[in-house]
Amino acid sequence: MPPIMTARAKRDAPDSTTAMIVRSVSRRARRAEVPDPASASGYAGVLQALPYPAALLSFTLGTIDILDLNEEFARFDEELGSTVPQLERRAGRHFDWRERATAMFTGQRTSDRFELEFQGRLGARVFSCSLSWVEGEDGPQSHLLFTATDRTSERKAESTLRKELMTDSLTALPNRIGFVEEIEHLVEAKADTPGKAGYAIIALDLIRFSRINESLGAMAGDELIITVARRVKSVLRAGDVLARIGGNEFAVFAHVGHGLSEVLQIAERVRKAFESPIRLSTYLINVEVALGCALAQEDDEDLENLLRQAQAAVKRAKQSGTLEVYRAHVLREALKRFTLENRLREAIEHGELSMVFQPLINLQTGLVKGFEALARWNDPVLGTVSPTDFIPVAEESGLIVPLGRWALCECVQTLADWDRRHGEKLPVMMNVNLSPVQMGRDNVPRAVEEALRYAGIDGSRLTIELTESALISDPDKTRQLLGALQAMNVTVAMDDFGTGFSNLASLQSLPIDILKIDRSFVTDMMGDKDKIAIVRAIISLAGALGMQTTAEGIERAEMADVLAGLGCHYGQGYYFAKPLPSLEAYRYWIDRSSATII
Repeated sequence: MPPIMTARAKRDAPDSTTAMIVRSVSRRARRAEVPDPASASGYAGVLQALPYPAALLSFTLGTIDILDLNEEFARFDEELGSTVPQLERRAGRHFDWRERATAMFTGQRTSDRFELEFQGRLGARVFSCSLSWVEGEDGPQSHLLFTATDRTSERKAESTLRKELMTDSLTALPNRIGFVEEIEHLVEAKADTPGKAGYAIIALDLIRFSRINESLGAMAGDELIITVARRVKSVLRAGDVLARIGGNEFAVFAHVGHGLSEVLQIAERVRKAFESPIRLSTYLINVEVALGCALAQEDDEDLENLLRQAQAAVKRAKQSGTLEVYRAHVLREALKRFTLENRLREAIEHGELSMVFQPLINLQTGLVKGFEALARWNDPVLGTVSPTDFIPVAEESGLIVPLGRWALCECVQTLADWDRRHGEKLPVMMNVNLSPVQMGRDNVPRAVEEALRYAGIDGSRLTIELTESALISDPDKTRQLLGALQAMNVTVAMDDFGTGFSNLASLQSLPIDILKIDRSFVTDMMGDKDKIAIVRAIISLAGALGMQTTAEGIERAEMADVLAGLGCHYGQGYYFAKPLPSLEAYRYWIDRSSATII
Protein backbone atom coordinates (compact mmCIF):
# COMPACT_ATOMS: atom_id res chain seq x y z
CA MET A 1 0.00 0.00 0.00
CA PRO A 2 1.62 3.28 -1.11
CA PRO A 3 2.00 6.20 1.27
CA ILE A 4 -1.15 8.09 2.22
CA MET A 5 -1.91 10.93 -0.20
CA THR A 6 -3.11 14.46 0.56
CA ALA A 7 -6.85 14.91 -0.19
CA ARG A 8 -9.42 17.71 -0.26
CA ALA A 9 -12.85 16.20 0.13
CA LYS A 10 -15.66 17.33 -2.13
CA ARG A 11 -19.23 16.05 -2.24
CA ASP A 12 -19.98 16.85 -5.87
CA ALA A 13 -21.85 14.33 -7.99
CA PRO A 14 -19.77 12.28 -10.49
CA ASP A 15 -19.37 13.78 -13.94
CA SER A 16 -21.41 12.52 -16.90
CA THR A 17 -18.59 10.35 -18.31
CA THR A 18 -18.12 8.53 -15.01
CA ALA A 19 -21.87 8.06 -14.70
CA MET A 20 -21.93 6.50 -18.19
CA ILE A 21 -19.14 4.06 -17.25
CA VAL A 22 -20.94 3.20 -14.01
CA ARG A 23 -24.06 2.29 -16.01
CA SER A 24 -21.99 0.29 -18.54
CA VAL A 25 -20.15 -1.71 -15.88
CA SER A 26 -23.43 -2.32 -14.03
CA ARG A 27 -25.04 -3.76 -17.18
CA ARG A 28 -22.07 -6.13 -17.63
CA ALA A 29 -22.41 -7.22 -14.01
CA ARG A 30 -26.10 -7.97 -14.45
CA ARG A 31 -25.22 -10.20 -17.44
CA ALA A 32 -22.92 -12.19 -15.13
CA GLU A 33 -19.86 -11.00 -16.97
CA VAL A 34 -17.92 -10.05 -13.85
CA PRO A 35 -14.59 -11.88 -14.15
CA ASP A 36 -12.55 -13.59 -11.53
CA PRO A 37 -10.07 -11.06 -10.09
CA ALA A 38 -7.20 -13.38 -11.01
CA SER A 39 -8.29 -13.70 -14.63
CA ALA A 40 -8.13 -11.21 -17.48
CA SER A 41 -10.67 -8.49 -16.87
CA GLY A 42 -13.92 -8.39 -18.72
CA TYR A 43 -14.02 -4.65 -18.19
CA ALA A 44 -10.74 -3.94 -19.93
CA GLY A 45 -12.41 -2.51 -23.00
CA VAL A 46 -14.64 -0.21 -20.96
CA LEU A 47 -11.87 1.13 -18.68
CA GLN A 48 -9.31 1.42 -21.47
CA ALA A 49 -11.73 3.70 -23.32
CA LEU A 50 -11.42 6.30 -20.57
CA PRO A 51 -8.80 9.01 -21.24
CA TYR A 52 -7.99 9.33 -17.53
CA PRO A 53 -7.00 6.92 -14.72
CA ALA A 54 -9.76 4.43 -13.81
CA ALA A 55 -9.93 1.19 -11.79
CA LEU A 56 -12.53 -1.24 -10.53
CA LEU A 57 -12.17 -1.96 -6.80
CA SER A 58 -13.42 -4.58 -4.36
CA PHE A 59 -13.06 -4.96 -0.62
CA THR A 60 -12.05 -8.26 0.99
CA LEU A 61 -11.02 -8.82 4.62
CA GLY A 62 -10.32 -5.15 5.18
CA THR A 63 -8.13 -4.83 2.08
CA ILE A 64 -8.74 -2.90 -1.16
CA ASP A 65 -8.31 -5.13 -4.23
CA ILE A 66 -7.94 -3.74 -7.75
CA LEU A 67 -10.06 -5.96 -10.01
CA ASP A 68 -9.32 -4.07 -13.19
CA LEU A 69 -7.50 -0.91 -14.30
CA ASN A 70 -6.46 0.97 -17.41
CA GLU A 71 -2.98 2.08 -18.43
CA GLU A 72 -3.63 5.62 -17.24
CA PHE A 73 -4.35 4.35 -13.74
CA ALA A 74 -1.21 2.24 -13.75
CA ARG A 75 0.92 5.29 -14.51
CA PHE A 76 -1.05 7.35 -11.98
CA ASP A 77 -0.57 4.77 -9.20
CA GLU A 78 3.08 4.32 -10.06
CA GLU A 79 3.67 8.06 -9.82
CA LEU A 80 1.92 8.15 -6.46
CA GLY A 81 3.98 5.26 -5.15
CA SER A 82 7.31 6.65 -6.35
CA THR A 83 6.96 10.12 -4.81
CA VAL A 84 6.69 11.57 -1.33
CA PRO A 85 3.31 13.32 -1.25
CA GLN A 86 2.77 16.77 0.23
CA LEU A 87 0.31 15.99 2.97
CA GLU A 88 -2.51 18.41 3.68
CA ARG A 89 -4.18 18.12 7.05
CA ARG A 90 -7.97 18.16 7.00
CA ALA A 91 -9.77 18.02 10.34
CA GLY A 92 -6.82 16.30 11.96
CA ARG A 93 -6.57 13.39 9.39
CA HIS A 94 -4.54 12.52 6.30
CA PHE A 95 -6.26 10.82 3.36
CA ASP A 96 -5.25 8.89 0.23
CA TRP A 97 -7.58 7.29 -2.31
CA ARG A 98 -7.43 3.89 -0.59
CA GLU A 99 -8.60 5.37 2.70
CA ARG A 100 -11.48 7.08 0.90
CA ALA A 101 -12.40 3.81 -0.82
CA THR A 102 -12.24 1.92 2.50
CA ALA A 103 -14.54 4.51 4.04
CA MET A 104 -16.94 4.02 1.12
CA PHE A 105 -17.01 0.26 1.49
CA THR A 106 -17.46 0.34 5.28
CA GLY A 107 -19.81 3.32 5.39
CA GLN A 108 -21.84 2.48 2.29
CA ARG A 109 -22.03 6.13 1.20
CA THR A 110 -23.64 6.87 -2.16
CA SER A 111 -20.57 8.48 -3.76
CA ASP A 112 -17.45 10.43 -2.94
CA ARG A 113 -15.47 13.20 -4.64
CA PHE A 114 -12.11 14.47 -3.44
CA GLU A 115 -8.80 15.89 -4.64
CA LEU A 116 -5.30 14.44 -4.38
CA GLU A 117 -2.36 16.80 -4.35
CA PHE A 118 1.18 15.47 -4.47
CA GLN A 119 4.63 16.34 -5.75
CA GLY A 120 5.20 14.36 -8.91
CA ARG A 121 8.29 13.97 -11.05
CA LEU A 122 7.27 17.03 -13.10
CA GLY A 123 6.21 19.16 -10.18
CA ALA A 124 3.02 19.59 -8.17
CA ARG A 125 0.09 17.51 -9.46
CA VAL A 126 -3.60 17.82 -8.67
CA PHE A 127 -6.19 15.14 -9.48
CA SER A 128 -9.95 15.29 -8.99
CA CYS A 129 -11.02 11.80 -7.91
CA SER A 130 -14.40 10.13 -7.68
CA LEU A 131 -15.70 6.85 -6.25
CA SER A 132 -19.01 5.40 -7.51
CA TRP A 133 -20.81 2.12 -6.83
CA VAL A 134 -21.21 -0.49 -9.57
CA GLU A 135 -23.13 -3.72 -9.37
CA GLY A 136 -21.08 -6.92 -9.01
CA GLU A 137 -21.71 -10.59 -8.33
CA ASP A 138 -22.31 -9.85 -4.64
CA GLY A 139 -24.96 -7.18 -5.18
CA PRO A 140 -25.46 -3.57 -6.25
CA GLN A 141 -22.79 -2.17 -3.88
CA SER A 142 -20.04 -4.75 -4.05
CA HIS A 143 -17.63 -2.90 -6.38
CA LEU A 144 -16.37 0.69 -6.65
CA LEU A 145 -15.36 2.50 -9.80
CA PHE A 146 -12.44 4.88 -9.13
CA THR A 147 -11.63 7.66 -11.61
CA ALA A 148 -9.06 10.47 -11.42
CA THR A 149 -9.06 13.55 -13.67
CA ASP A 150 -5.89 15.61 -13.99
CA ARG A 151 -6.66 19.19 -12.87
CA THR A 152 -3.04 20.36 -12.63
CA SER A 153 -3.22 22.82 -15.54
CA GLU A 154 -6.50 24.25 -14.23
CA ARG A 155 -5.05 24.77 -10.76
CA LYS A 156 -1.96 26.43 -12.25
CA ALA A 157 -4.20 28.73 -14.30
CA GLU A 158 -6.23 29.55 -11.18
CA SER A 159 -3.04 30.23 -9.25
CA THR A 160 -1.73 32.48 -12.02
CA LEU A 161 -5.02 34.36 -12.24
CA ARG A 162 -5.15 34.77 -8.47
CA LYS A 163 -1.61 36.12 -8.48
CA GLU A 164 -2.55 38.63 -11.18
CA LEU A 165 -5.59 39.72 -9.17
CA MET A 166 -3.43 40.25 -6.09
CA THR A 167 -0.54 42.05 -7.83
CA ASP A 168 -0.12 45.53 -9.24
CA SER A 169 0.73 45.07 -12.92
CA LEU A 170 2.90 48.20 -13.14
CA THR A 171 5.24 47.68 -10.17
CA ALA A 172 4.79 43.92 -9.53
CA LEU A 173 4.07 44.85 -5.89
CA PRO A 174 1.03 43.53 -4.05
CA ASN A 175 -2.09 45.59 -4.67
CA ARG A 176 -4.46 46.50 -1.85
CA ILE A 177 -6.16 43.08 -1.74
CA GLY A 178 -2.86 41.21 -1.98
CA PHE A 179 -1.30 43.48 0.64
CA VAL A 180 -4.00 42.80 3.23
CA GLU A 181 -3.90 39.06 2.58
CA GLU A 182 -0.11 38.87 2.77
CA ILE A 183 0.15 40.81 6.01
CA GLU A 184 -2.66 38.75 7.53
CA HIS A 185 -0.53 35.66 6.92
CA LEU A 186 2.51 37.38 8.43
CA VAL A 187 0.57 38.39 11.52
CA GLU A 188 -0.85 34.87 11.92
CA ALA A 189 2.62 33.38 11.58
CA LYS A 190 3.87 35.63 14.39
CA ALA A 191 0.84 35.03 16.60
CA ASP A 192 2.36 32.03 18.45
CA THR A 193 5.90 33.41 18.60
CA PRO A 194 7.08 34.11 22.17
CA GLY A 195 7.78 37.77 22.79
CA LYS A 196 6.21 38.75 19.49
CA ALA A 197 6.65 42.31 18.33
CA GLY A 198 3.93 44.75 17.40
CA TYR A 199 3.28 45.93 13.89
CA ALA A 200 2.36 49.09 12.02
CA ILE A 201 1.34 50.33 8.59
CA ILE A 202 2.93 53.40 7.02
CA ALA A 203 0.97 54.93 4.14
CA LEU A 204 2.63 57.10 1.51
CA ASP A 205 1.01 59.48 -0.98
CA LEU A 206 2.76 61.36 -3.80
CA ILE A 207 1.87 65.05 -3.64
CA ARG A 208 0.92 66.79 -6.90
CA PHE A 209 1.30 63.56 -8.87
CA SER A 210 -1.56 64.60 -11.17
CA ARG A 211 0.50 67.58 -12.39
CA ILE A 212 3.16 65.26 -13.76
CA ASN A 213 0.54 63.20 -15.58
CA GLU A 214 -1.02 66.33 -17.02
CA SER A 215 2.29 67.95 -17.99
CA LEU A 216 4.45 65.02 -19.12
CA GLY A 217 1.85 62.39 -19.94
CA ALA A 218 0.72 59.04 -18.52
CA MET A 219 3.91 57.19 -19.52
CA ALA A 220 6.01 59.62 -17.48
CA GLY A 221 3.59 59.12 -14.59
CA ASP A 222 4.02 55.33 -14.84
CA GLU A 223 7.79 55.73 -14.92
CA LEU A 224 7.63 57.88 -11.81
CA ILE A 225 5.50 55.28 -9.97
CA ILE A 226 8.02 52.54 -10.82
CA THR A 227 10.95 54.68 -9.67
CA VAL A 228 9.18 55.58 -6.42
CA ALA A 229 8.50 51.89 -5.73
CA ARG A 230 12.18 51.07 -6.24
CA ARG A 231 13.39 53.88 -3.99
CA VAL A 232 11.04 52.98 -1.16
CA LYS A 233 11.87 49.28 -1.41
CA SER A 234 15.59 50.07 -1.28
CA VAL A 235 15.32 51.64 2.20
CA LEU A 236 13.08 49.00 3.79
CA ARG A 237 14.28 46.18 5.99
CA ALA A 238 14.05 42.48 5.23
CA GLY A 239 10.57 41.37 6.20
CA ASP A 240 8.90 44.72 5.56
CA VAL A 241 6.16 44.54 2.93
CA LEU A 242 5.64 47.27 0.34
CA ALA A 243 2.45 47.51 -1.71
CA ARG A 244 0.86 49.88 -4.18
CA ILE A 245 -2.65 50.36 -2.86
CA GLY A 246 -3.86 53.06 -5.25
CA GLY A 247 -2.91 55.27 -8.17
CA ASN A 248 -0.18 57.21 -6.37
CA GLU A 249 -0.54 55.58 -2.94
CA PHE A 250 1.79 53.05 -1.34
CA ALA A 251 1.75 51.27 2.00
CA VAL A 252 4.46 49.62 4.10
CA PHE A 253 3.80 46.90 6.68
CA ALA A 254 6.46 46.52 9.34
CA HIS A 255 6.91 44.49 12.50
CA VAL A 256 8.13 46.89 15.17
CA GLY A 257 9.63 45.93 18.49
CA HIS A 258 10.11 49.45 19.83
CA GLY A 259 6.75 50.98 19.04
CA LEU A 260 6.42 54.45 17.59
CA SER A 261 10.14 55.28 17.69
CA GLU A 262 10.89 52.42 15.28
CA VAL A 263 8.04 53.46 12.99
CA LEU A 264 9.40 57.00 12.89
CA GLN A 265 12.83 55.68 11.91
CA ILE A 266 11.33 53.76 8.98
CA ALA A 267 9.29 56.78 7.90
CA GLU A 268 12.36 59.01 8.07
CA ARG A 269 14.32 56.65 5.81
CA VAL A 270 11.45 56.70 3.32
CA ARG A 271 11.34 60.49 3.41
CA LYS A 272 15.09 60.80 2.86
CA ALA A 273 14.82 58.52 -0.16
CA PHE A 274 13.21 61.43 -2.00
CA GLU A 275 15.68 64.15 -1.03
CA SER A 276 17.37 63.79 -4.42
CA PRO A 277 15.24 64.50 -7.52
CA ILE A 278 14.00 61.79 -9.87
CA ARG A 279 15.00 61.98 -13.53
CA LEU A 280 12.18 61.50 -16.02
CA SER A 281 13.42 61.73 -19.59
CA THR A 282 15.18 65.12 -19.73
CA TYR A 283 13.47 66.44 -16.58
CA LEU A 284 14.54 66.35 -12.94
CA ILE A 285 11.47 66.04 -10.72
CA ASN A 286 11.47 66.86 -7.02
CA VAL A 287 8.99 64.43 -5.52
CA GLU A 288 7.19 65.31 -2.30
CA VAL A 289 5.54 62.60 -0.24
CA ALA A 290 3.00 62.68 2.54
CA LEU A 291 3.51 60.04 5.22
CA GLY A 292 1.01 58.76 7.77
CA CYS A 293 1.23 55.76 10.06
CA ALA A 294 -1.00 53.68 12.29
CA LEU A 295 0.15 51.24 15.01
CA ALA A 296 -1.82 48.15 15.94
CA GLN A 297 -3.38 48.68 19.35
CA GLU A 298 -4.35 45.03 19.92
CA ASP A 299 -3.00 41.63 18.90
CA ASP A 300 -6.15 40.89 16.88
CA GLU A 301 -6.26 44.29 15.15
CA ASP A 302 -8.33 44.34 11.95
CA LEU A 303 -5.65 44.94 9.32
CA GLU A 304 -8.03 46.47 6.79
CA ASN A 305 -9.10 48.91 9.47
CA LEU A 306 -5.44 49.61 10.35
CA LEU A 307 -4.78 50.46 6.70
CA ARG A 308 -7.72 52.88 6.66
CA GLN A 309 -6.31 54.52 9.77
CA ALA A 310 -2.93 55.00 8.08
CA GLN A 311 -4.67 56.52 5.05
CA ALA A 312 -6.60 58.88 7.32
CA ALA A 313 -3.27 59.96 8.84
CA VAL A 314 -1.87 60.57 5.34
CA LYS A 315 -4.77 62.84 4.53
CA ARG A 316 -3.87 65.01 7.51
CA ALA A 317 -0.19 64.86 6.56
CA LYS A 318 -0.99 66.40 3.16
CA GLN A 319 -2.39 69.40 5.02
CA SER A 320 0.22 69.66 7.78
CA GLY A 321 3.29 68.85 5.69
CA THR A 322 4.71 66.57 8.40
CA LEU A 323 4.48 62.90 9.33
CA GLU A 324 1.13 62.22 10.99
CA VAL A 325 0.42 59.40 13.42
CA TYR A 326 -3.15 58.13 13.51
CA ARG A 327 -5.28 59.20 16.42
CA ALA A 328 -8.71 57.71 17.11
CA HIS A 329 -10.55 60.99 16.47
CA VAL A 330 -9.15 61.19 12.92
CA LEU A 331 -11.07 58.17 11.67
CA ARG A 332 -14.13 59.20 13.65
CA GLU A 333 -13.98 62.57 11.92
CA ALA A 334 -13.61 60.87 8.53
CA LEU A 335 -16.63 58.64 9.24
CA LYS A 336 -18.60 61.67 10.39
CA ARG A 337 -17.80 63.53 7.17
CA PHE A 338 -18.70 60.46 5.11
CA THR A 339 -22.07 60.18 6.87
CA LEU A 340 -22.57 63.92 6.47
CA GLU A 341 -21.84 63.70 2.74
CA ASN A 342 -24.36 60.89 2.18
CA ARG A 343 -27.06 62.64 4.21
CA LEU A 344 -26.37 65.95 2.43
CA ARG A 345 -26.65 64.31 -0.99
CA GLU A 346 -30.07 62.92 -0.02
CA ALA A 347 -31.12 66.27 1.45
CA ILE A 348 -30.28 68.10 -1.80
CA GLU A 349 -32.05 65.48 -3.92
CA HIS A 350 -35.19 65.53 -1.74
CA GLY A 351 -35.32 69.29 -1.15
CA GLU A 352 -34.75 69.08 2.61
CA LEU A 353 -32.63 72.23 2.95
CA SER A 354 -34.07 75.68 3.57
CA MET A 355 -33.04 79.31 3.27
CA VAL A 356 -33.03 82.11 5.83
CA PHE A 357 -32.47 85.79 5.08
CA GLN A 358 -30.48 88.34 7.11
CA PRO A 359 -31.30 92.02 6.49
CA LEU A 360 -28.74 94.43 5.05
CA ILE A 361 -29.37 97.92 6.42
CA ASN A 362 -28.45 101.27 4.91
CA LEU A 363 -26.50 102.82 7.80
CA GLN A 364 -27.23 106.35 6.62
CA THR A 365 -31.03 106.03 6.23
CA GLY A 366 -31.97 102.96 8.28
CA LEU A 367 -33.81 101.43 5.28
CA VAL A 368 -33.53 97.76 4.34
CA LYS A 369 -31.21 97.65 1.37
CA GLY A 370 -31.57 93.88 0.86
CA PHE A 371 -31.09 90.44 2.40
CA GLU A 372 -28.28 87.91 2.42
CA ALA A 373 -29.57 84.40 1.70
CA LEU A 374 -28.08 81.69 3.94
CA ALA A 375 -28.58 77.90 3.69
CA ARG A 376 -29.86 75.93 6.69
CA TRP A 377 -30.13 72.17 7.17
CA ASN A 378 -32.18 70.35 9.79
CA ASP A 379 -31.64 66.64 9.16
CA PRO A 380 -34.10 64.10 10.64
CA VAL A 381 -31.18 61.87 11.72
CA LEU A 382 -28.32 64.29 12.42
CA GLY A 383 -30.44 67.16 13.70
CA THR A 384 -29.48 70.76 12.98
CA VAL A 385 -26.21 70.82 11.01
CA SER A 386 -24.22 74.04 10.96
CA PRO A 387 -23.14 75.54 7.60
CA THR A 388 -19.58 75.54 8.95
CA ASP A 389 -19.88 71.72 9.00
CA PHE A 390 -21.75 70.91 5.79
CA ILE A 391 -20.35 73.57 3.43
CA PRO A 392 -16.74 72.21 3.63
CA VAL A 393 -18.07 68.68 3.08
CA ALA A 394 -20.07 69.90 0.08
CA GLU A 395 -16.98 71.58 -1.37
CA GLU A 396 -14.79 68.53 -0.85
CA SER A 397 -17.31 66.10 -2.36
CA GLY A 398 -18.44 68.28 -5.28
CA LEU A 399 -21.96 68.63 -3.87
CA ILE A 400 -21.37 72.37 -3.68
CA VAL A 401 -22.36 72.67 -7.36
CA PRO A 402 -25.95 71.39 -6.97
CA LEU A 403 -26.14 73.06 -3.54
CA GLY A 404 -24.99 76.42 -4.96
CA ARG A 405 -27.43 76.22 -7.88
CA TRP A 406 -30.27 75.38 -5.50
CA ALA A 407 -29.40 78.35 -3.27
CA LEU A 408 -29.24 80.69 -6.27
CA CYS A 409 -32.64 79.59 -7.59
CA GLU A 410 -34.19 79.60 -4.12
CA CYS A 411 -33.19 83.17 -3.28
CA VAL A 412 -34.41 84.73 -6.56
CA GLN A 413 -37.64 82.71 -6.39
CA THR A 414 -38.14 84.08 -2.86
CA LEU A 415 -37.62 87.62 -4.17
CA ALA A 416 -40.19 86.98 -6.90
CA ASP A 417 -42.63 85.64 -4.29
CA TRP A 418 -42.22 88.82 -2.19
CA ASP A 419 -42.94 90.92 -5.31
CA ARG A 420 -46.19 89.00 -5.84
CA ARG A 421 -47.21 89.45 -2.21
CA HIS A 422 -46.47 93.19 -2.36
CA GLY A 423 -48.14 93.67 -5.73
CA GLU A 424 -45.08 95.36 -7.20
CA LYS A 425 -41.31 95.05 -7.21
CA LEU A 426 -39.76 95.49 -3.78
CA PRO A 427 -36.87 98.00 -3.67
CA VAL A 428 -34.57 95.36 -2.17
CA MET A 429 -31.70 93.21 -3.43
CA MET A 430 -30.85 89.60 -2.70
CA ASN A 431 -27.30 88.54 -1.85
CA VAL A 432 -26.16 84.94 -2.37
CA ASN A 433 -22.73 83.42 -1.65
CA LEU A 434 -20.74 81.65 -4.36
CA SER A 435 -18.17 79.04 -3.35
CA PRO A 436 -14.68 79.11 -4.92
CA VAL A 437 -15.14 75.42 -5.72
CA GLN A 438 -18.33 76.15 -7.64
CA MET A 439 -16.49 78.90 -9.51
CA GLY A 440 -13.97 76.33 -10.70
CA ARG A 441 -16.39 73.50 -11.53
CA ASP A 442 -19.62 75.14 -12.67
CA ASN A 443 -20.70 77.41 -15.50
CA VAL A 444 -21.66 80.19 -13.11
CA PRO A 445 -22.85 82.79 -15.67
CA ARG A 446 -25.24 80.27 -17.22
CA ALA A 447 -26.51 79.19 -13.78
CA VAL A 448 -27.16 82.83 -12.84
CA GLU A 449 -28.84 83.63 -16.18
CA GLU A 450 -31.14 80.60 -15.93
CA ALA A 451 -32.11 81.35 -12.31
CA LEU A 452 -32.93 84.98 -13.11
CA ARG A 453 -34.89 84.06 -16.23
CA TYR A 454 -37.01 81.39 -14.55
CA ALA A 455 -37.81 83.68 -11.60
CA GLY A 456 -38.43 86.74 -13.79
CA ILE A 457 -35.98 88.82 -11.74
CA ASP A 458 -33.68 91.47 -13.20
CA GLY A 459 -29.95 90.98 -12.65
CA SER A 460 -29.67 94.39 -10.99
CA ARG A 461 -31.52 92.98 -7.95
CA LEU A 462 -28.98 90.18 -7.38
CA THR A 463 -25.61 90.42 -5.63
CA ILE A 464 -23.08 87.58 -5.86
CA GLU A 465 -20.75 87.40 -2.86
CA LEU A 466 -17.30 85.94 -3.53
CA THR A 467 -14.54 85.38 -1.00
CA GLU A 468 -11.28 87.25 -1.30
CA SER A 469 -9.29 84.04 -1.90
CA ALA A 470 -11.63 83.00 -4.73
CA LEU A 471 -11.22 86.33 -6.50
CA ILE A 472 -7.42 86.43 -6.45
CA SER A 473 -6.62 82.72 -7.00
CA ASP A 474 -7.02 82.92 -10.79
CA PRO A 475 -7.34 86.61 -11.81
CA ASP A 476 -7.83 85.95 -15.54
CA LYS A 477 -10.62 83.43 -15.02
CA THR A 478 -12.14 85.63 -12.32
CA ARG A 479 -12.08 88.63 -14.65
CA GLN A 480 -14.01 86.67 -17.29
CA LEU A 481 -16.57 85.50 -14.74
CA LEU A 482 -17.11 88.96 -13.27
CA GLY A 483 -17.36 90.45 -16.74
CA ALA A 484 -20.13 87.99 -17.61
CA LEU A 485 -21.97 88.87 -14.38
CA GLN A 486 -21.52 92.57 -15.02
CA ALA A 487 -23.08 92.12 -18.46
CA MET A 488 -26.22 90.85 -16.68
CA ASN A 489 -26.18 93.87 -14.30
CA VAL A 490 -25.40 91.59 -11.37
CA THR A 491 -23.63 93.26 -8.44
CA VAL A 492 -20.41 91.64 -7.14
CA ALA A 493 -19.31 91.85 -3.51
CA MET A 494 -15.98 90.72 -2.07
CA ASP A 495 -16.83 88.88 1.13
CA ASP A 496 -14.60 88.73 4.26
CA PHE A 497 -12.35 91.49 2.96
CA GLY A 498 -9.21 92.02 5.02
CA THR A 499 -8.72 88.36 6.03
CA GLY A 500 -6.79 87.34 2.89
CA PHE A 501 -3.87 88.75 0.95
CA SER A 502 -5.39 90.77 -1.84
CA ASN A 503 -3.24 92.10 -4.63
CA LEU A 504 -4.36 95.72 -4.84
CA ALA A 505 -3.45 95.90 -8.53
CA SER A 506 -5.76 92.92 -9.23
CA LEU A 507 -8.40 94.39 -6.95
CA GLN A 508 -8.36 97.61 -8.93
CA SER A 509 -8.70 95.80 -12.26
CA LEU A 510 -11.62 93.57 -11.22
CA PRO A 511 -15.21 94.84 -11.61
CA ILE A 512 -16.09 94.64 -7.90
CA ASP A 513 -18.89 96.81 -6.53
CA ILE A 514 -18.86 96.20 -2.77
CA LEU A 515 -16.24 95.33 -0.14
CA LYS A 516 -17.66 93.47 2.88
CA ILE A 517 -15.62 94.22 6.01
CA ASP A 518 -15.06 90.98 7.90
CA ARG A 519 -16.78 90.63 11.27
CA SER A 520 -13.43 90.00 12.99
CA PHE A 521 -12.66 93.72 12.58
CA VAL A 522 -16.15 94.91 13.50
CA THR A 523 -17.16 92.78 16.50
CA ASP A 524 -14.44 94.04 18.87
CA MET A 525 -13.77 97.41 17.29
CA MET A 526 -15.25 99.47 20.13
CA GLY A 527 -12.37 100.54 22.35
CA ASP A 528 -9.76 99.10 19.98
CA LYS A 529 -8.11 101.96 18.11
CA ASP A 530 -6.16 99.59 15.84
CA LYS A 531 -9.30 97.88 14.55
CA ILE A 532 -11.07 101.18 14.05
CA ALA A 533 -8.04 102.32 12.05
CA ILE A 534 -8.23 99.17 9.90
CA VAL A 535 -11.95 99.67 9.25
CA ARG A 536 -11.34 103.33 8.36
CA ALA A 537 -8.58 102.28 5.95
CA ILE A 538 -10.81 99.71 4.24
CA ILE A 539 -13.62 102.26 3.84
CA SER A 540 -11.14 104.80 2.42
CA LEU A 541 -9.69 102.20 0.02
CA ALA A 542 -13.16 101.26 -1.20
CA GLY A 543 -14.03 104.90 -1.76
CA ALA A 544 -10.81 105.45 -3.73
CA LEU A 545 -11.66 102.46 -5.95
CA GLY A 546 -15.27 103.57 -6.45
CA MET A 547 -16.71 100.76 -4.30
CA GLN A 548 -19.25 100.67 -1.51
CA THR A 549 -18.77 98.92 1.84
CA THR A 550 -20.83 96.62 4.03
CA ALA A 551 -19.87 95.82 7.63
CA GLU A 552 -20.68 92.39 9.09
CA GLY A 553 -21.20 91.46 12.73
CA ILE A 554 -22.87 94.65 14.04
CA GLU A 555 -24.20 93.76 17.49
CA ARG A 556 -24.77 97.10 19.22
CA ALA A 557 -26.20 100.51 18.30
CA GLU A 558 -22.94 102.37 19.00
CA MET A 559 -21.13 100.12 16.51
CA ALA A 560 -23.63 101.07 13.82
CA ASP A 561 -23.22 104.76 14.68
CA VAL A 562 -19.41 104.62 14.53
CA LEU A 563 -19.46 102.77 11.19
CA ALA A 564 -21.93 105.27 9.76
CA GLY A 565 -19.67 108.07 10.94
CA LEU A 566 -16.71 106.46 9.20
CA GLY A 567 -18.67 106.44 5.95
CA CYS A 568 -19.64 102.76 5.77
CA HIS A 569 -22.68 102.36 3.52
CA TYR A 570 -24.39 99.19 4.76
CA GLY A 571 -24.37 96.90 7.78
CA GLN A 572 -25.74 93.58 8.97
CA GLY A 573 -25.71 91.79 12.30
CA TYR A 574 -27.78 90.70 15.28
CA TYR A 575 -28.35 94.31 16.29
CA PHE A 576 -30.68 94.64 13.29
CA ALA A 577 -31.96 91.06 13.03
CA LYS A 578 -30.92 87.44 13.03
CA PRO A 579 -31.34 85.43 9.80
CA LEU A 580 -35.11 85.08 9.28
CA PRO A 581 -37.36 82.61 7.42
CA SER A 582 -38.85 83.91 4.19
CA LEU A 583 -42.19 85.26 5.49
CA GLU A 584 -40.62 86.81 8.60
CA ALA A 585 -38.00 88.52 6.46
CA TYR A 586 -40.76 89.94 4.24
CA ARG A 587 -42.66 91.27 7.28
CA TYR A 588 -39.40 92.68 8.65
CA TRP A 589 -39.01 94.74 5.45
CA ILE A 590 -42.61 95.98 5.72
CA ASP A 591 -42.26 96.90 9.42
CA ARG A 592 -38.87 98.58 8.92
CA SER A 593 -40.08 100.52 5.89
CA SER A 594 -43.19 101.74 7.74
CA ALA A 595 -41.20 102.76 10.83
CA THR A 596 -38.63 104.63 8.75
CA ILE A 597 -41.30 106.53 6.78
CA ILE A 598 -43.07 107.57 9.98
